[in-house]
Order: sequence, then structure tokens, then C-alpha cells
Amino acid sequence: MPKLPRITGAEAVKAFGRVGFTLERISGSHHILRRDGHRYNLSIPVHGNKCLGNGLLKSQVEAANLTVEEFCELLK
Repeated sequence: MPKLPRITGAEAVKAFGRVGFTLERISGSHHILRRDGHRYNLSIPVHGNKCLGNGLLKSQVEAANLTVEEFCELLK
């Protein structure tokens, strides 16, 4: 199982967009993503060039019903 890469919030938003999540709204510095037929919204903090925490990213990947391997493929 590959490790999650260190990425910024903007990179995560782009990756989740590739699997059908769209930007619903921006609340402060958090981008709220939604996908039709999906139970949960994703809240991704976008703080300039700061990397997301590993725990936060892992929980968002799981909430999107993706594996770490699938998410890593989306980043390419």
C-alpha cells in the first residue's frame, strides 16, 4: 500500500474533481466538494502552499470511497 503524498489543498481539489466531485461553495478557506449520489460532502482546506495533514487527507479519501492507490493515480 503506497503512502499518501504530501500535497496542497488545491491539488487535492483537482484530484477529487477528476472523479466527479464539483465545487459546491467556499466557506472561508475551505472548499466544499459534492458529488451526486454521494452521501458525504468533502471539506478541503486550501491555505496557499501549505500541505494537508496525512490524517485529514486519508479521511477525505476514505469518505470519497477511494483507496489510497486510486487517489494516487488521480494525482498523475
